[in-house]
Amino acid sequence: MPQGHLVRSLGLFSAAVLVVSSIIGSGIFKKVAPMSAELLSPQLVLACWLLAGVISLFGALSNAEVAGLLADAGGEYVYYRTIYGRLFAFLYGWSSFAVIRSASIASIAYVFAQSLNSLLPLPAVPPELARVSLFGLFQPFDNLGVKAVAIGLIWLLTWVNRRGLRLGGGVSTLVTGAVVACIIVIVVAGLTVGDGSWENVTTPAAGYEPRAWNDPVLFNAMLAAMLAAFWGYEGWSSLGYLGGEIKNPNRNIPLALGFGVLSVIVIYLAVNFTYLYVLPIGNFIAINEAKNTIAAVAVVEHFWGAAGALVISLLILVATFGCTNTTVLMASRLYYKMATQGLFFGSAARIHPQYNTPANSLLIQAFWASVLVLSGSFDQLTDMLIFASFIFYGATTLGVVILRRRIPDAPRPYKVPGYPVIPIFFILFCVGLVYNTLLERPREAGIGLFLMLTGLPFYFYWTKKKGV
Repeated sequence: MPQGHLVRSLGLFSAAVLVVSSIIGSGIFKKVAPMSAELLSPQLVLACWLLAGVISLFGALSNAEVAGLLADAGGEYVYYRTIYGRLFAFLYGWSSFAVIRSASIASIAYVFAQSLNSLLPLPAVPPELARVSLFGLFQPFDNLGVKAVAIGLIWLLTWVNRRGLRLGGGVSTLVTGAVVACIIVIVVAGLTVGDGSWENVTTPAAGYEPRAWNDPVLFNAMLAAMLAAFWGYEGWSSLGYLGGEIKNPNRNIPLALGFGVLSVIVIYLAVNFTYLYVLPIGNFIAINEAKNTIAAVAVVEHFWGAAGALVISLLILVATFGCTNTTVLMASRLYYKMATQGLFFGSAARIHPQYNTPANSLLIQAFWASVLVLSGSFDQLTDMLIFASFIFYGATTLGVVILRRRIPDAPRPYKVPGYPVIPIFFILFCVGLVYNTLLERPREAGIGLFLMLTGLPFYFYWTKKKGV
């Protein structure tokens, strides 16, 4: 069959929009509630959003140096093949397929379906069917109506992105613009007519105990809250997958990463400050305990009533729709690149002759993301992917140090500022987060590690098949 080719059609603005679109999904609307329950202090909640944003920015700035030096379709897979060799690169690519990116698609689509369910209750299966369990770990038929909508969204967006990069990228640009505009309206309205007060921002919840900054209890609570915030920032590194379709990628990928992550930090701080200005922190703790209310909906309903709640619910649908679309678009390029090198299912290497998209890679990705939707809840999926993501975020940042020593004279369109302090700080944080997750979330970490290692038999089969 005829074979198409990837086309460099995305400029700097489009790339930066894709960074923002790949990040802003569900976290901005939901995570203030569990963070409030963990910390009991609005000021500490805002501090966690800022710290998680700065740490994510450190990772993005470090990633950008490697991306500027080694830009190509496939992102980190290409970087790791150069820095660490074929096996480590494969493990990253397989982990992205098995856990990181596929679980991200599944998680965001799941929140889209949950939001739709809050507006239009979806059919439920009989309780006896919902309780059916596989291996004592998964209940595939539990909440089946929501899961069916999530799977339907994944396949709809796969069809959209199969028909062309411009179409998929255009959807992301349109949706991102609408979401950011609505968020600005919410911030302005909340601060002006939201009937809030500065006292809400400065008053902790009942039971809060002030602690020294180096108190282990405070440290563990902050880290747990930051895990929720990191889900809100997840997705920024996906831009590297489009290295073969971005104009002047060595320059534009670093710039887009920096501008995109900085923009999201400002947006997140503004909107979470607004939440905590409008409602006292006790309300968010109650929302977290109730488990059936979205924090952003409660805030807007407070000052705009039922009509406002409907508007914000629709906004969440739009935001999760856009974030799912961007993740579907970007991640499929990674599996295409692996397949061209004989380290993935061979059909994934095919480029559609008319649309110039990795059509089969998109289909394989949609299938596995659908399986993950059936396998677990939103929180299970996000815990698995955050744990796996930070293993490789740390590896990319270590690559900055390795490449500076290995090829010191190579032309670098961009260099991470504050070298080596920023990269080393980020590496140490990644090590600490992975270690803490192994201790505090052993089930999710164990499942994530298992899925990552399932790629080894495929690796040895494919390398033997290639005769290398």
